[in-house]
Amino acid sequence: MLNPATSPSFVFTATAGQPAPSCAPLLRRSSSASDRDAFGAALNDDTSPADWSEEDVVFLHWRLLQEVRHLADPETPLEEKFDTLRWVFTEREKDGAPFSFVSCLRVVGCSPLSPIAFCGLVDANDIRDHIRHSVKAWFGETLKRYPDWVREAVASNPAWVEARLAKNPQWINEQLKQMAAHGDLFA
Repeated sequence: MLNPATSPSFVFTATAGQPAPSCAPLLRRSSSASDRDAFGAALNDDTSPADWSEEDVVFLHWRLLQEVRHLADPETPLEEKFDTLRWVFTEREKDGAPFSFVSCLRVVGCSPLSPIAFCGLVDANDIRDHIRHSVKAWFGETLKRYPDWVREAVASNPAWVEARLAKNPQWINEQLKQMAAHGDLFA
């Protein structure tokens, strides 16, 4: 495993007395802006052929892992956080699938074409454990932006809120607009 003390960029921070996993440097940003811009342009160009180099595929795995860092950002919408958590904590039988969380960790950690320094295989469960121990604090910070009824709904029935947001990412905004226009019928 990689020693976090030697890494110049560290994404995870210790939360609630939990140390950050030693594999956290996998999620740091280290490629050049021009590489990212060129890669983004290739993704958005509908006329370009679907010729992907091995380096492009490795970069895509790395880019998917970057989504995990948004869990700690209080400004990240709830729907995005739920989506990322669903990907990280998917069923174990899907861990070997292309572009699964575990597959991305393996590709980015072991490929010589990776945008980070070689760190080898990492234990996905170490990262999952860190996320599991940190998610309550991360969601708490995000939920401070929302009214009480949203905080209560997420605390009491997160699966219901997740299902609503998966169906319509603007669901909370629509509810807030409706309450502003008609008032809270149950207040």
